[in-house]
Amino acid sequence: MDELADVVTALGARVVGRFVQRRGVSDGGVKTMGRPYSSRTLVSAGKVREIASVRTETDADVVVFLNPLTGHQRDVLTETFNCPVISSAELRA
Repeated sequence: MDELADVVTALGARVVGRFVQRRGVSDGGVKTMGRPYSSRTLVSAGKVREIASVRTETDADVVVFLNPLTGHQRDVLTETFNCPVISSAELRA
């Protein structure tokens, strides 16, 4: 995440938040470790709400994910966050 933050900063942007989806740290999380990440959003619904809240509070212009996103995930997250969503791979391209 530090490397990605450096890339974002080098491009002239400011990092206003960092989020980590932690799996396996609670009873519920341990039970879901074998399941794939959300095909709709990559992260949990709670993490989506958390990111959306901070994006609104900070008026961030874009959300960057370290992990690759499918086109569908990008579309869903862009609509949910009401701003462009990209992956680190797209940022570096």
